[in-house]
Amino acid sequence: MQLGVNLPNFGPGTDPGILRQWARLAEGLGVGTLMVSDHVAVTPDVAARYPEPFYEPFTTLSWLAGLTTTVRLGTTVLVLPYRHPLLVARMAANLHDLSGGRFVLGVGVGWARQEFEALGVPFTARGRLTDECLGILRGARDAGRGEGAVPVWVGGHSEAALRRAVRFGDAWHPLRLPVPRMREILRTHALPGFAPRIALRVTGSPVDAPDRPAGVGTVEQIVGDLHQLRRLGADTVVLDPYQGDPEETRRPDAAWQALTTVATHWKDTAS
Repeated sequence: MQLGVNLPNFGPGTDPGILRQWARLAEGLGVGTLMVSDHVAVTPDVAARYPEPFYEPFTTLSWLAGLTTTVRLGTTVLVLPYRHPLLVARMAANLHDLSGGRFVLGVGVGWARQEFEALGVPFTARGRLTDECLGILRGARDAGRGEGAVPVWVGGHSEAALRRAVRFGDAWHPLRLPVPRMREILRTHALPGFAPRIALRVTGSPVDAPDRPAGVGTVEQIVGDLHQLRRLGADTVVLDPYQGDPEETRRPDAAWQALTTVATHWKDTAS
């Protein structure tokens, strides 16, 4: 099992220099995957959590592909209804080819109602549109256009999302769930693979809440979460250091230290 990191591609402290440092740190630590988030129109509901500048994911990952040599590059998650599916298929296949087969397409239905409105996409149809997009992506792949080489990770943990993962995905990609909840879902659903995104928040004392999200707690708790996820069949676990305050992006050193600490402890205990 390899580690990944969801690096912030947004916020007042983010710029090309910071993104470059994230990539170099991750690759230097042996982190296997770099992933970024997706928003197209930074409407007020988006800006409250993920303010400008917001670097578009395909552009950002293409740039990062030229700065790196070994890490996979991916989206966690691309909001499929925002773009025409054939455009997504073309961009994903091109990025996969140009990066030497390093791209992972993580997808989801989206949540920002105002952003959907700004893009002229019906919010209440987002699930249906996502399924239609995934069907077209699969059709393009089956037609031999090269898209078949791009792994698809399907986010969400609703019953509809789980059905979507089974039907269209190469892996289920849940976001920030407790380990017991993921274990329960994996026990009751025949999912194609497992690549969760969890939090990365190191605390000085143990977090004992029964609903503790995976990745929140002491280093020992977080490494314990990683071992449990490996036993559940995870191929990759993506660590997400962002805790919801955009001002965090002005102080990336704390996230870099947390990533370094957890990656080092994981390497020492994973064998």
